[in-house]
Amino acid sequence: MPLRPTRRRVLAAGAGAAALLGVAGRARAATAAEPARPAAGPPEPAPAGLAPYASYWFPDSLPEGTPGPGIVWRSLSRWRPEDDPDLAHNTATVPLAERFTPVPPNRTARAGQARIASLVSFAPTAGNPAQGSPTADYYALTHWAYIDELVFWGGSAGEGIVLAPNAPVVDAAHRNGVPVLGNVFLPPVAYGGDLRWTRDLVRRDSLGRFPVAEQLVRVARTYGFDGWFVNAETDGGDSALATRMREFLRALRAAGEPHGLRITWYDAMNSTGRVGWQGALNALNQEFYEDRAGKVADTVFVDFRWTPDTLAASGALADRLGRSRHELWAAVDTESRGWDADVRWDAIVPRSGDHIVSYGFYRPEWTRNHLTDRSPGAFHRADDRFWTGESMDPARPAPEGSWRAPATVVADRSTVAGLPFACSFNTGHGLRWYENGRVTSDAPWNHLGLQDRLPGRRWVVDTAGARPSVTLDFADAWRGGSSLLVSGSLTAPVAVGLHSTRLPLARGSVVELVHATGSGGPVSVEVGVATREPSAPGEPVPYTWLRTGSTGAGAAGATGWRTARAALAPLAGRTAYALAVRITAPAGTAVVWRLGALSVHDGARTRRPAPPLAAAVDAAARQDGRAWLRLSWRAAGSGPGGRPRHFEVHRVLPDGGRRFLGGTCGTALYLPGVPRAGRERAAVFEVRAVDELYAVSAPARTALPWEP
Repeated sequence: MPLRPTRRRVLAAGAGAAALLGVAGRARAATAAEPARPAAGPPEPAPAGLAPYASYWFPDSLPEGTPGPGIVWRSLSRWRPEDDPDLAHNTATVPLAERFTPVPPNRTARAGQARIASLVSFAPTAGNPAQGSPTADYYALTHWAYIDELVFWGGSAGEGIVLAPNAPVVDAAHRNGVPVLGNVFLPPVAYGGDLRWTRDLVRRDSLGRFPVAEQLVRVARTYGFDGWFVNAETDGGDSALATRMREFLRALRAAGEPHGLRITWYDAMNSTGRVGWQGALNALNQEFYEDRAGKVADTVFVDFRWTPDTLAASGALADRLGRSRHELWAAVDTESRGWDADVRWDAIVPRSGDHIVSYGFYRPEWTRNHLTDRSPGAFHRADDRFWTGESMDPARPAPEGSWRAPATVVADRSTVAGLPFACSFNTGHGLRWYENGRVTSDAPWNHLGLQDRLPGRRWVVDTAGARPSVTLDFADAWRGGSSLLVSGSLTAPVAVGLHSTRLPLARGSVVELVHATGSGGPVSVEVGVATREPSAPGEPVPYTWLRTGSTGAGAAGATGWRTARAALAPLAGRTAYALAVRITAPAGTAVVWRLGALSVHDGARTRRPAPPLAAAVDAAARQDGRAWLRLSWRAAGSGPGGRPRHFEVHRVLPDGGRRFLGGTCGTALYLPGVPRAGRERAAVFEVRAVDELYAVSAPARTALPWEP
């Protein structure tokens, strides 16, 4: 593509260029550096020092002057886990799941070739909440099935240039088998970059070791993420500095590889030590990817200056080095135009012939940021279009225009390979929180660690009649913040594909659905279980359909939800490769049908997880009848069902009612602005463990006395 003079400005600002020149510089950069703020009123002012945030540092030496409001300058060289007051809030706990690749739903998506990296700025570098926040206006990424690597994008010369991902993002990604990288951003000089920070990064100690490389590995292992994206864009170096950078990367690899950590190198600094974006893998930058001694970086993010010829040459060079050409991410800029971006797709992923390289989205959170209506429903409609395409059905791609949606290019992947499995269609944000179909908090929220493993294909719908609307909806839910909604006039049975799976079935295996019909006549519901895969990409999934009964509006009591079950004994000894639902109504009936939860498990669900231990208020501040506090507890150990899926915190009200306050996969949670209930003497909190089937433990209680 032709060079664009603004590319460097957009890239640097997008990485968090705010605060380069103090408060004024921060204000100038804010529009490019930070996602837009919610339109709601200002949040409750939090007492200083209580709210935990994602960590960010300088390698060693700090900038001159004074940090801007809300910014804390820290040195990574001096970081120690035992001195980190936010450690429990920033530690991810979900292990990286193994993935498998089902047969693609269309004939153009390919397995074993190009993959996708995604560079996402979830929030500003400073002030990025460690454990979610009280707003639904959040980039709640759910299309993990197409992503091979997520970079937690950020950093700036006025805040910090080494950025660790927050725990909710890592936990959600890991549940879906996606590794997450922190970001090392050495900014361009024009945006405050200082070559001393590059020298700090690659400095050797008196024993010849690279102390910052060891610290980077220590941070990743302690916080629970998967490696580092290294972006050296500060110009002014020489070949000796380039050699030192390569040696630093080798040290980072040597220290991190035994722990499964990975490195992605950004195409900026080259072997001369100067910054010269190549838009290619070539002789000037290959030593940061592969040198004479072997592998240096796992992947390379090829700068936006690529052309069809440079990508073809890059892939050929990777072949000659004995590496996979699909370890090269060709940059695709979606920050400003999203699916209207001008991309020469055939240079990366041609429709005919093998894929040339892989590609990396720069700032796909455009799907949220460009919206006027930033409600969760509007965001997911936009995000589904970005990843699936205009048809909103990966099995029936729309005629191709300028946008080549990922679902039409790469094969989706899944981690649903063991029992028990459950999904309540919770996206990790919402306008309210529901439990068993009832609202237990009417406050908006986000926390990606609470997100379910959602269907990877949005949405494969088979019907001989009119296609109804199928979407994730936030107006009602069984558990969490959302449900799957099918709405429209049904003129024929409608089958909706759900999860791709590898579930071993036994005689006692059952599948359960929690569903509700909001209007219209009775709806017949069946569950589909496929015990083999399609014969080829694009072929229909061969489901066996099992009847689960029917329900009319209000048939299940106050909430309208009912549970239906189907025994899987006839399929015992086989493997479930896919799950689906099929609904049937009298012809022409206008249907509003919700699927609130889906689960597959063996036998009766009788065991509850062990309750957490030692719940305590670690720190608190009270002001004008409200409290800001940090809670912590201990997990009770593995127990019969393994480690809990997550923990939930509720407030116990004076009348005995319970109000949901938040949840986390870890063992600590910050609660902002908890109001006093009447003249209660103490605010009482309950912490419960929740297992994979959403069974909850007995509570662990703690209390915060109110001041007289």
